[in-house]
Amino acid sequence: MKKEEQIVIASNKKAYHDYFIEETYEAGICLVGSEVKSVRKGQVNLKDSYVLVKDNELQLINCHITPYEKGSYFNTEAKRTRKLLMHKKEINKLRGKIERKGYTLVVTKMYFVGSLVKCEVALAKGKQLFDKRKTMKEKAQKREIERELAKRKY
Repeated sequence: MKKEEQIVIASNKKAYHDYFIEETYEAGICLVGSEVKSVRKGQVNLKDSYVLVKDNELQLINCHITPYEKGSYFNTEAKRTRKLLMHKKEINKLRGKIERKGYTLVVTKMYFVGSLVKCEVALAKGKQLFDKRKTMKEKAQKREIERELAKRKY
């Protein structure tokens, strides 16, 4: 069986800034036909989205998918709650982990695998302000080192 390539539609960079990402999982997503057309056009915003475990199901909250302009009355609400598809065993494992203090589930990216739309769900722990500052400082130092190395090459 050959492995299909992922085509990234949208990513949530804010999640990497606000959280320590510990584990990632792949989940399918239930979409309506007109939503899939909007997703194919890349009209997705994952910035403030998160995942809840409710009634043994994963619910994607606050994911903005712009209504398809030619969808007429088939269009749905842009920020409606969508169901994520995972195995029951994985959902129970995630539920146990998020019940611990400080853990949450966030969507880090949405992508195509073949013709299917998938989401990468991450188990994350919130960063404090000093952690965010430390991360920004490390990025700035790394960027500075790369600049210096690039100058010395030429």
